[in-house]
Amino acid sequence: MNQNKEIPQHVVVIPDGNRRWAQDKGLEPWAGHDAGAKIIEEIVQKARDIEIKYLSFWGSSVENMQKRPIKERHALVNVYEKYFEKLMSSEDIFENQVQINVFGHWREQLPKNLVQIIEGGVEKTKDHQRFFLNFFLSYSGDEEMLQAVRDIANSTVRNDDITKDTIKEHLLTKDLPPVDYLIRTGGEPHLSAGFMMWDIANAQLFFSERYFPDFDADEFGIAIDEYSQRVRRLGA
Repeated sequence: MNQNKEIPQHVVVIPDGNRRWAQDKGLEPWAGHDAGAKIIEEIVQKARDIEIKYLSFWGSSVENMQKRPIKERHALVNVYEKYFEKLMSSEDIFENQVQINVFGHWREQLPKNLVQIIEGGVEKTKDHQRFFLNFFLSYSGDEEMLQAVRDIANSTVRNDDITKDTIKEHLLTKDLPPVDYLIRTGGEPHLSAGFMMWDIANAQLFFSERYFPDFDADEFGIAIDEYSQRVRRLGA
C-alpha cells in the first residue's frame, strides 16, 4: 500500500458472512463467529499500522441477540467474553493509547459478567486519545435516531434552532467523527437496520464478496488502498 495516499480518518466494518462461512465448511455457526473475532484482531493491528484513527465494528444488532437460536446466542456471548477479555488485557491497547468504546443496548442484553468485562475496559481506556476502537453491540440505528428525536423534542431547544449539530449531539455517536469509509463483507451489498444512518451520510462504500473470516488484514489493506484512489466530491 502506498503510504503517501489519503487515509480515511474513520473506517467502519460490517463483518457479514461468519455463519455462511461456517456452514460452507460444515461447522456450527459459532465457529464462524470465533474465526471472525480473530480477523478483527488482524484488522485492528493493520489499521493502527496505517494510522487509521477511528475504527468501528458492528458486532450485533438488537435482533441478532433476540431472534437467533439460544444455543448460538450463548456461543456468541462466549466468543465476546474471550475476545474482550483478551482485548482489555492487551499491552498493545495501553502502549498505543487506544480508547475503547461500545455502543448499543449491550448492558440490557448481555450477561452481567460480560458487561463487567466491557465496562472495565471502557473505564481503563477512557483517557486514551491516539486511536479509537469502537464496537456496536445489540445496536439499532433506527432506534438511535428515534431516541435522538425524542430527546430533542423533550429538550428546551426551539424548533428554529435545531441544526445538524443538534441532531449529532443527541446521538450515541456524538463523540465520533463522520464515517469516511464503510466496508461490508459477505457478498451482499446493502446496509442494515439504519446502521449509523446519520454518520454514514457522505461515506464511501466498499462491498467485498468474501465472507468476513476470509477478509484478512491484506484484504483490508486492499480496501483502504482503493479508498485512497477515489475522489470524494461531496456534492460538488
